[in-house]
Amino acid sequence: MNGRNMTGQPASTERTPQASAKTHPYPAWSPRFWHGMRFGDWMRLLVENRFRVHPYRWAMVVLISLITPFNTLMSRFQRLCFGHRIDATPIQPPLFIVGHWRSGTTFLHELLVLDERFTFPTTYQCFAPGHFLLTEWFLARYCGFLLPKQRPMDNVRTGWQRPQEDEFALLTMGVRTPYRRMAFPNHPAPDLEYLNMEGIPAPELEKWCRAMRTFVQTLTYRSAKRVILKSPTHTGRIALLSELFPGAQFIHITRDPYALFPSTQRLWKSLDAAQGCQVPRHQQLDQYVYDALLRMYDGFTKQRAQLDPAQIVDIRYEDLVADPLSVVEEIYRKLSLGDFARVRGALEAYLHREKSYQTNRHELTPEVRAEIRRRWHHYFEQYGYDTAAADRAQGNAAAMGCPERSQGGSLGARSRRA
Repeated sequence: MNGRNMTGQPASTERTPQASAKTHPYPAWSPRFWHGMRFGDWMRLLVENRFRVHPYRWAMVVLISLITPFNTLMSRFQRLCFGHRIDATPIQPPLFIVGHWRSGTTFLHELLVLDERFTFPTTYQCFAPGHFLLTEWFLARYCGFLLPKQRPMDNVRTGWQRPQEDEFALLTMGVRTPYRRMAFPNHPAPDLEYLNMEGIPAPELEKWCRAMRTFVQTLTYRSAKRVILKSPTHTGRIALLSELFPGAQFIHITRDPYALFPSTQRLWKSLDAAQGCQVPRHQQLDQYVYDALLRMYDGFTKQRAQLDPAQIVDIRYEDLVADPLSVVEEIYRKLSLGDFARVRGALEAYLHREKSYQTNRHELTPEVRAEIRRRWHHYFEQYGYDTAAADRAQGNAAAMGCPERSQGGSLGARSRRA
């Protein structure tokens, strides 16, 4: 994707400087998440979308269809070898990082998993959730060359052993998730009800809960540590997750909506181009971005009242990038995660290594800023993103050359990923 508006409408969404508008190419030989699905789940996805595959993508679809039977076989073999032991594994209450896409969840996840007292799902484990106990030792070790060096949407490095979003594991396990839209991005977005878990038939909800618990239980069986999970889609699921995993804790992160909107557009454009079985047109992308936040935060706001206040802590992206050590230390204190001093050195070393990281630049027209404010006014008001303050900070960030920064704190050398 080249970052241009492909809807045929005026520049009503995002005006991005040419130097940073490009997304990183995703090589044809690199695996898509669909490669990790079981054959039956992959066929159901194709049938539901009536095999409306773009001619340019048929080679990819055929290759996936040839590989997915291997996942079916190995998933059954893993279940045969480890099923009883996985089912008997007690789960420590997970720690969930939630918040809208591009709000800093990845950065926070990468900081927290530096603590060796925790474990986390890797890219390979989310790619092959049904058989990673059998195959990770070999495929993740020797097939790293298949992955691109950077994610399509930003400058975050990739790797089979790097932390990954567990929603991709649910996707490859064949349960319903909003991420299925990436396969056929020109079709109406499916499974939006899974952003707030409302109106889902009981059998489908039970299947989703079973898959979620099985994945966390398998991670725990492998490492016997507390699991840290990060997924924006969990934001509107906190009540269900708290019920499914008693004692679970949540870190909720927010970010200036004027930065969220264009960055989320870029996210979906790059993922649709990399993962899609169609050449994406993005005719409904703006509406999808608007609606997804509203649905997600409608669920989050309603469900939060059902949680013990001690279960959840709120942070802001702007504070996290300005002083990550202090913010993480405060998280440790509020959630009683243990001795922060034990991990402080690892965090400092990581931040030093990543100090040259550069985020993407986005500019919005006045018309688009007004539309974002109109659509997401509840988010602005609830999380303190006052319009005037955000406008001032956006101008200051542009003047300082600090991309994707909208208010509060100097990013300096610590410009961070979302």
